[in-house]
Amino acid sequence: MEGMVVCSANYVPLTPISFLERAAFVYGQRVSMVFGDTRYLWKETHERCIRLASALSQLGITRGDIVAAVAPNIPELYELQFGVPMTGAVLCALNPKLNATTLAVKLQQLEAKAIFVDYEFTKVVLEALGSLSQTKNNSPVLILIQENHTNAFSAIPINFRLDYHALLATGKLDFDISYPKSECDPISICYTSGSTGKPKGVIYSHRAAYLNSLGEIFRIGMRQKPVFLWTVDMFRCNGWCFPWTMAALGGTNICLRDVTGTAILNSIFLHDVTLFCGPPILLSKIAETLAVDPQPLPQKVDVIVAGAGALPEPQIQTKLSELGFNITCAYGMTEALGPVTSRTIRRSCHDETSQLDHEDARTRIREGTHSLIIEGADVKHPTTMESVPADGKTVGQIMFRSNTLMSGYLKNAQATEEAFQGGWYRTKDLGVKHPDGYIQMKDRAIDVINCGGEIVSSLEIEDVIIRHPMVSEVAVVGRPDELLGETPCAFVKLKDGCCIVEEEIMDICASHLPEHMRPKSVFFGELPGNSTGKVQKFVLRDRLIKGDGKSL
Repeated sequence: MEGMVVCSANYVPLTPISFLERAAFVYGQRVSMVFGDTRYLWKETHERCIRLASALSQLGITRGDIVAAVAPNIPELYELQFGVPMTGAVLCALNPKLNATTLAVKLQQLEAKAIFVDYEFTKVVLEALGSLSQTKNNSPVLILIQENHTNAFSAIPINFRLDYHALLATGKLDFDISYPKSECDPISICYTSGSTGKPKGVIYSHRAAYLNSLGEIFRIGMRQKPVFLWTVDMFRCNGWCFPWTMAALGGTNICLRDVTGTAILNSIFLHDVTLFCGPPILLSKIAETLAVDPQPLPQKVDVIVAGAGALPEPQIQTKLSELGFNITCAYGMTEALGPVTSRTIRRSCHDETSQLDHEDARTRIREGTHSLIIEGADVKHPTTMESVPADGKTVGQIMFRSNTLMSGYLKNAQATEEAFQGGWYRTKDLGVKHPDGYIQMKDRAIDVINCGGEIVSSLEIEDVIIRHPMVSEVAVVGRPDELLGETPCAFVKLKDGCCIVEEEIMDICASHLPEHMRPKSVFFGELPGNSTGKVQKFVLRDRLIKGDGKSL
């Protein structure tokens, strides 16, 4: 339109780097970070991140380079979320629980110019790097993160060139921050969990990170001066974007090296924690600790759970709620920068909301599915791309459209094209849409069981079996059958000291499931899991194909 212009006065590329600069100005004297006896103010965190960026620049790190990190939730990893992008480089925080072989595969793909390594994980990183073919010219700079930053520089392993805090000391406060030329420039890479056997590097843009960080505030209804306990891994979707969200709000970050029920509760009472997030197992850890000494919380604490693992029994959830925990179940994936919806995706038919007739409940459903940052959430036929009827029965694929989705998969154009085929992000999760707008996840497309023409959800069967008081974990997969094609087969891990027989699992399924959904066989033992705790169902299917189910 005539008269319109786009210039530096009315357009600045969106980047969460700006959140830290604002935090230093607005909340400079407010506590930003607590880790044991270590405390920083937002002014100090800002300065440390600038020094970090300056020091990295002096090492030759520049726009487009990749910097990797292998560390738990410690202040240094938090600072990398800002310091690396300030150089124009791209951060990839890797799961420190990976074995050397898996880590080597990811490092080979990343070709990182520098790798920050926490002292606990030097051995596995060096082993992984040792298996890669590298020359002196392309080997990454290794920087050690030590627990006690007063340790002498000479004490670091010979393979490591620098110590984190010694590196920080070389940085300058007058460093000229390298802002993105385009808000679509990459800011980070996060790897999928690989529950299907093929983990992929997911690329996030500055724009998506910025918008999703702000979206967290509205999605969760975060209060002023939040105190966030770091129980969700920072390597997982950049900690669900909370490093940037907390800077936007000037909140306080409470870091934990080891996440236990006791550590969580102690932090809540000591630091007045208002929010923490992570997998459902967090609730079980807390419940086990409270079983010894149940006591109400000093204030209400919001808890958001999503990801691998089943929720604890309803009575445990009720007890936690009575003690002061506001529990929200969310649904998302790495490609969407973490949780996408909350209170909207029901894992099974047993997760019913008793007050759906109330207008406020229906409003929450609509808000959860169609949040401010999600342009579209739907269940579609994967071929025709038509929306399935909102009848709660017709199965389709859950799809999203949003400004907060990944930019693509690292060095995998084919997978990127497939994910965005038809102009929507295809989650590969199957679901149904209810008349009230509720989207109910039925199963992963790869995990559904075709039993004599009936599509059976493995999740619905698992949600029944996990109710048994002696069951710790369960995974259901399809077992090849000459007559029916596939039949449900359950793999069950029992709680310590418990012993039950196959018939007991069959009985609880018979009480809650129709005939075609009941497992025809049950095996007991440990379940194969990846480094993030997700059961690798493809391993179980392979064992069944080979007739080796009982080797669990």
